[in-house]
Amino acid sequence: MPYSRIVGTGSYLPEQVVTNDELARRLDTSDEWIQARTGIRQRHIARPDKRASELAEFASNQAIKAAGIAASDIDLIIVATSTPDFVFPSTACLLQRRLGIAGSAAFDVQAVCSGFAYALSTANAFIRGGEFKHALVVGTEVFSRILDWNDRGTCVLFGDGAGAVVLSASDVPGILATALHADGRQAEILAVPGNVCGGTIDDPVFLTMDGQSVFKFAVRVLEEVAREAVAKAGLTMAEVDWLIPHQANVRIFEATAKRLSMDAAKLIVTVDRHANTSAASIPLALDGSGAGWSHQGRAASSLCRGRWRLHMGCGAGHDVGIGFEMKGKCAMEER
Repeated sequence: MPYSRIVGTGSYLPEQVVTNDELARRLDTSDEWIQARTGIRQRHIARPDKRASELAEFASNQAIKAAGIAASDIDLIIVATSTPDFVFPSTACLLQRRLGIAGSAAFDVQAVCSGFAYALSTANAFIRGGEFKHALVVGTEVFSRILDWNDRGTCVLFGDGAGAVVLSASDVPGILATALHADGRQAEILAVPGNVCGGTIDDPVFLTMDGQSVFKFAVRVLEEVAREAVAKAGLTMAEVDWLIPHQANVRIFEATAKRLSMDAAKLIVTVDRHANTSAASIPLALDGSGAGWSHQGRAASSLCRGRWRLHMGCGAGHDVGIGFEMKGKCAMEER
């Protein structure tokens, strides 16, 4: 049975940057308030004519180039997104067309902030089963389209962006273990409840969130599922070199690291530069080139050092996805 390895990464952040100070000019908030509670300094916002598939295209081309393969070598595309271009066709199929290829399997995964972990786990299973050789796994979001920009409790938290990886079959171990869970009983604490019926939208399509409940849930389950994934890999938390959490809130992953007895210096943090980009946040942090310097002042390219990397996602639903990886040669070393 072959293994699967991440052999290339890519990322894209829209050109428009909205700082905390800009939001404070029209909302009852401040840069100090936002940073103290979230670690966020700014977010990127896509132009109205830019859709999730276009953001995904930029990130995907980078990942394919870094992997040293041709787009035509991709035989599986999985796109994680909660903000697709259309109800259907899938954003993955639209991305396939943008990349100028056809014939590969292509579908979307909707698991919100855990979406990339779910997509990576799915691609890993397909490759290890021998069905595909090169999978393009993408997280892409335009969350700015589903935010109430008058609600300071939510609009300051999110941004737009895309991240991609190429996962390829290998004789050398790469993805060692994954763990996926969900708890639908928590559905109301983070949701976009609108739906389409009869050509109209029944409810406002705005994100709603119970921040305190989300925080408590995320910290608890991320610890539990991280320990599960590491145990599956036959290792211990002490052997983990890097913790790459879903980039939602610096307080969530600092609290998670503490519960895991991990040094905060092992955290990769890019949320300060792009806010919560949902399914795009983990691949953005993995790539590093689009996200820039981390909150702690370490370059995201620090990921090129060390061996074991733990990817952690938690989203609405309430979905939890964890991937544990043995790092190969870092794509950023080629740049």
